[in-house]
Amino acid sequence: MTDYLLAIDQGTTSSRAILFDAALNPHGVAQQEFAQHYPSPGWVEHDPEEIWSTVLAATRKVLAEAGLRARDVAAIGITNQRETTVVWDRATGAPIHNAIVWQDRRTAPLCAQLRTEGIEDDVRHKTGLLLDPYFSATKIAWLLETVPGARARAVAGKLAFGTIDSFLIWRLTGGKVHATDATNASRTMLYDIRKGRWDEGLCARLGVPLAMLPEVRDCAADFGATEPSLFGGPIAIRGVAGDQQAATLGQACFQPGMLKATYGTGCFALLNTGGELVESRNRLLGTIAYQLAGEPTYALEGSIFVAGAAVQWLRDGLHVIASAPETQTLAETADPAQELVLVPAFTGLGAPHWAAEARGATFGLTRNSGPAELARAALESVGFQTRDLLEAMRADWPDFGQAVLRVDGGMAASDWTMQFLSDILGAPVDRPKVLETTALGAAWLAGMQSGICAGQAVFASNWSAERRFTPTLSEPERARKYARWQRAVAATLAF
Repeated sequence: MTDYLLAIDQGTTSSRAILFDAALNPHGVAQQEFAQHYPSPGWVEHDPEEIWSTVLAATRKVLAEAGLRARDVAAIGITNQRETTVVWDRATGAPIHNAIVWQDRRTAPLCAQLRTEGIEDDVRHKTGLLLDPYFSATKIAWLLETVPGARARAVAGKLAFGTIDSFLIWRLTGGKVHATDATNASRTMLYDIRKGRWDEGLCARLGVPLAMLPEVRDCAADFGATEPSLFGGPIAIRGVAGDQQAATLGQACFQPGMLKATYGTGCFALLNTGGELVESRNRLLGTIAYQLAGEPTYALEGSIFVAGAAVQWLRDGLHVIASAPETQTLAETADPAQELVLVPAFTGLGAPHWAAEARGATFGLTRNSGPAELARAALESVGFQTRDLLEAMRADWPDFGQAVLRVDGGMAASDWTMQFLSDILGAPVDRPKVLETTALGAAWLAGMQSGICAGQAVFASNWSAERRFTPTLSEPERARKYARWQRAVAATLAF
């Protein structure tokens, strides 16, 4: 029976394939890491061909290990690192340049120039976003301006743009489908999320020909089928959502006021605001949480650029740990008298600051500071940054109140980190039984569209917490720690 679902989770550091049964229980996972390229300070690139090869390898491996063939899989759901930009040749499918990753800051000067021209209000009203290198639009403009002959080829209709989901759909379908979903489109800074269409004015100002852009579809929709030669037979593609929106779905945050935060390379908190697009006064983003049956549901989003990446820095940059789980052990043994504060602005500061030129700093170092204190500071920085986001959300949307935070992602497995998060927020933190919420959301979309999974109400009723973390810190101590963080951020911005 074709009652299995395959989620392709293409992330910032690895590509994964996860099998689920019709009841959305995980049945296998395969993962392939790929290289990160840093050609200049603040620049981050991926090789699209390596992304493609790792997706293929992970998918084939998980099918082989489960003893399944293409005919055993009802549908594929795709979730992806958002904003990362690929431009490729329509005739050959070959990328014209490495993918420019969401973390990349090379277009900061262009964003500053556009800001002086006074278009940021128009951008914010139409797209819900701010003028920042984070988003796809200025990355496309840079590619068309920098790669020899690219602009002429784009104007002639010979080039295609896509975020990673769109690039994978193109490759999986053998170039038959050039499409994306509303959540990924909403992260390009070219898509009017009120009107549900590409904005001609913004495209013209950025010099992006409309002919380059993919067709925008619902999150649960028909995105074609894979080429039979790839997996031994065709598999329908029936669900697509950007990783943070897929996690919102996987966490069953279907009601206004529900909130989730995903802790991966970065951290992304989404607050469901229902049919209301909230225009943030505190430099948060308005975005599409998901779109089903042509109806968008909106969210307020706060984006932290460095969460798990701080742990990677401890491992790969400083070499003070060999594996990520060691940070919890170190944090538990850190000297309580030392209160190091790490502001991990390695690629700038995201919401609510949006300081593209900011760089990381550590405060409170003493002669006795060591790996344990650095590890604790790295983990605490995630909690502090999350509080920054929630304070901004509460100011933007008074209906928010005191929500329970649902968490997922790799760092959510750390009890120490989640307890500190609850302590510094002064709010409950729920960790679900299924931590693979991003892949789960993509699988649910594909399963629902294929008719083998139930709708929102049943899916939400099946969500359950593995553990709830509750605050143990006194309010005066919470306020003191958070004030120390705020001073460190102010100093970093001043520098």
